[in-house]
Amino acid sequence: MFDTPKAIITHHSPDLDAITATWLLKKFDAQHFASSKIFFVNPGDQLSQEEKIRFSLSDENLTYVDTGSGQFDHHQSDRGLQYLSAALLVWQHLNQIHPEIEQDKALKVIVDFATEIDHFKEIFWPEADNLRYCFMIQELIDGMSMTDLHDDDSLVYFGFNCLDALYVNLTQTLKARELIQERGQEFTIKQEKALSIETENDDVIKEAQKQGFVLVVKRDPTLGHIRIKVRPDYQIDLKSLSDKISQLDQKGTWYYHPSGKMLLNGSSKHRNQEPTQLTIDQIISLIKEIYG
Repeated sequence: MFDTPKAIITHHSPDLDAITATWLLKKFDAQHFASSKIFFVNPGDQLSQEEKIRFSLSDENLTYVDTGSGQFDHHQSDRGLQYLSAALLVWQHLNQIHPEIEQDKALKVIVDFATEIDHFKEIFWPEADNLRYCFMIQELIDGMSMTDLHDDDSLVYFGFNCLDALYVNLTQTLKARELIQERGQEFTIKQEKALSIETENDDVIKEAQKQGFVLVVKRDPTLGHIRIKVRPDYQIDLKSLSDKISQLDQKGTWYYHPSGKMLLNGSSKHRNQEPTQLTIDQIISLIKEIYG
């Protein structure tokens, strides 16, 4: 006896909320939805009887997302005035069947963002008319929907790819903040705070700069590579440090960026680099010696 196939139904030209809710089901409730086919209807509609017959679908195996007045639709009269979204409804459901998901901070950020956008709250953001916001995921989805290169399926899977990348990036960023707090070693140069840290997480550099550290030294404990970066607005040129390291380290592969703000021993953009023989403590001593 074969199980009747499951299906997810959402609306044509799916927006960020519909895509996020569908992504959540397929990725985080994979035992039920990983292989589910996605169907598209007009907003508010349900799947036609003809399509149910054509694809051998039964009503109990249809899941409506952001349409059809189903479990994961928020357009019913009793829900319409609440601060809800299809993504939020799916997330709440996932918490019930997989309680550990509630502790996933990156996932909650995505759900909160999708809900905020679905309620048009971006008009209240700082500098709301700044064109930088055109680069955001919901705007890219809208742009894709206006090109001739897409259909509903391709739009959904474009959104899935974006969300997969976003989820990984958010997870790394949130972890970077924890690592700075737990492992970061603060020191000073010219009475400004700097940071040294040993971790494989490259996002600690950018996050530390956002937190006001004018210089960050990061060592990868697995590869042995060291990366040194200065905030773009801080008046230090790393050329003197680069010259000194070149004298002391004859084996490591170092790259001095012409901006003067980056000195790198190890980069995903550069292959076959040799790790430095200098320790992170030696690097910090050189920085203090040269820059005070």
